[in-house]
This record gives sequence, C-alpha cells and structure tokens, in this order.
Amino acid sequence: MERILVVLPHPDDECFGLSGTLASHIHDGAEVTYACLTLGQMARNMGSPPFANRITLPEIRTRELEQSCHAIGIQHLKLLGFHDKMIEFEDQALLDGRIREVIDEVQPQIIYTFFPGFAVHPDHDATGAAVVRVVGGMAPGERPLVRAMAFAAGHEQAIGAPDVQVDVKRYIEHKLASVRSHSSQFHMHAAFNSQSDAEEIVSRLGTERFWTYRFA
Repeated sequence: MERILVVLPHPDDECFGLSGTLASHIHDGAEVTYACLTLGQMARNMGSPPFANRITLPEIRTRELEQSCHAIGIQHLKLLGFHDKMIEFEDQALLDGRIREVIDEVQPQIIYTFFPGFAVHPDHDATGAAVVRVVGGMAPGERPLVRAMAFAAGHEQAIGAPDVQVDVKRYIEHKLASVRSHSSQFHMHAAFNSQSDAEEIVSRLGTERFWTYRFA
C-alpha cells in the first residue's frame, strides 16, 4: 500500500492545490496522513456573514479541516500544535523534530508540501523549508519523494515547469466539497454551486501541478 504524507501549515491549504490529487491516490488504494502544523487561528476571515470570532475560530477551523479530510477521503489527520503565522520563527530543532517524528511513524513514499521560497505565504515557505531540511538530512536511499506546490510570481522562470501534472477532473466533486468545508475562509459558494459555471470550474481546477524537489 502506498503511504502519502501531507505537511502543510494551515487548515484549507489542501483544498485548491492538492485535494484532487489526494482523492486520486486514495481511490488507487493509498493511505494518506495529513500533518497540519497550525489551526489557522490568526486568519482574518470569520465567515460571510461572520459566524466565528477570534475565540471560536480554532475550534471551527479544526471542524472544517476534519470535514475537508472526510470529503477527500484522508484517513489520518494529525494536528501538530504550532502557532499560525509563526512557523518561520519557531524553534527549528523543535519544528524539524516533530516533522521527523511523523515521517518515521508514517514511513511515506511521497510527501506533499509547499516549495520553499515560491509559495507566497511565510508559513508556506517555512513549512516547505522544514520538510526539505528533514528529508535532506535522511540517507539518500531512505528519502521519500517530496512533491511541492509553487505559485509565487515568476516561479517557473526560477524553478522550471512542473514535472508532475495531475488531471483531477474525475475528482472535482471531492475538491469542491473540500473547498466548501472551509466555509469560514471562502466566500465563493454561489460560483461553486452554479451548474452554469461547471465548465469554467473544471477548467480552472481540473489540473494540479507539482515540482519534485531535487536534493543536491
């Protein structure tokens, strides 16, 4: 059985760029573990109209992430308890140690994360950098593949074209359900529920792209 590990900093990081690919892996029999570093408690969106506040948001976002995992089919969810918007400032040994513990437990063949330096948000870049440090510290023969998401301006000029492109049209309903799960963060329900926009939705969301990280 193929074992997949997802290491991302926020609830909702999985939904747009990765959920279809994960649903595809699971359909093919893979076991997926999602290690989410934070509860996204510093997010500014509180729903539209607002139904959360700074106090209730962590619990709400945890439930939304659980619903998203259920929609995708993810079997295992681990909440690592780091602070939102603080990943770049976390104790590096502590952060790397927790990620290494999860890798040792899951023994994944593939890890999905963000491409450090090309993922826009500081937490995204810091999470990807931590995964690369940890996997890079493993013996070459023991390293899982690291597939990274990138979307910063000019990223293809810097790191080239993605070497993995996954057609996820077959899993578009899983993906839309994942997006809808995060209702405190996304306010595009009308568009995502409109059948008239189905072709545009499939066109926009039907392919997911990854870069396999090349270790020196």
